Amino acid sequence: MKSVPLTQVSIATSREAEEAVAELVLRVLSQTPSTYFDAETGDTTVSTYLEQPSQWSAAARAELQAGLCTLTECGLDIGPGAIASSKVRREDWAESWKRHFKPLEIGDALLLKPSWEKRKPRKGQAVIILDPGLSFGTGHHATTGFCLRQLVEVRKGRGAGLGLGAGRESRASAPARNLDPNPAPALSLLDIGTGSGILAIAAAKLGYSPVRCFDFDPESVRVAKANALQNDVAHLVKPVRHDLTKLPLASATRYHVVCANLIYDLLLAERERILNRLRPDGVLVLAGILQTQFPKVERAYRQAGLQLIATEVEKEWQSGAFVRRAGYL
Repeated sequence: MKSVPLTQVSIATSREAEEAVAELVLRVLSQTPSTYFDAETGDTTVSTYLEQPSQWSAAARAELQAGLCTLTECGLDIGPGAIASSKVRREDWAESWKRHFKPLEIGDALLLKPSWEKRKPRKGQAVIILDPGLSFGTGHHATTGFCLRQLVEVRKGRGAGLGLGAGRESRASAPARNLDPNPAPALSLLDIGTGSGILAIAAAKLGYSPVRCFDFDPESVRVAKANALQNDVAHLVKPVRHDLTKLPLASATRYHVVCANLIYDLLLAERERILNRLRPDGVLVLAGILQTQFPKVERAYRQAGLQLIATEVEKEWQSGAFVRRAGYL
């Protein structure tokens, strides 16, 4: 039976605005996009691929157009901002990813690569196999990269101080401190909004235990389960579907590290639910925040008794790692 072609939706934009446009596409079309930069022409294109023709409509186009106008009003140079759509054979889509999706290293600790990549890990590097899909990412987004680096840094600092804040545009705003005066054999992790499951899988590979993760989107949960199975950590990583806004406000279980790579509004509205899942001596990693929005997020969590110990800016995104200030539980 002939396969139904995919609908490719693309937006011509600028290097400055590519990540913001990608987030807009994800929000409107619920599909993780890819970004291509042509070094010869200087053109940047953000594209996503829709399985069902009904997913692309005049209303969706209008919402994208309105979002682009909002980005312009916020001061971003979005470049041409032209929206285009076309039909693409699934086979062509797969081959395109094979040309553009390259391995990603997180220091000496992690190597992320697609299944067709033959590259071998360095000594001591854990390998994560992650093939690109229509509705999930690959770890190359700036906010995901920050979360992965913090997982590595926290793990390194176990029993000897956190050592957070590595990165070319990062700053540490407080001295490192131990997570626990009586170190346990492993650190626990909660990944809120797991998406492809990449953070939970990385944590399991790094030795975190237990690892818990959830997402509101059932397709993300399905994909995360498949990725955990492909990486031989399905016994450690069991993604489930939860709506953060409907979880009990209090939580009997608290974690050494909580990662919340969520939209800005949700990080603010659900601050108490998020913090109630963090151990008093734990590390909170927040991502998915535009640099212009970050001061408000930092202020909200500072008012709740946290302090920023590491932050990183990449393009228009800013992420941060926090710990509780002395005297706050």
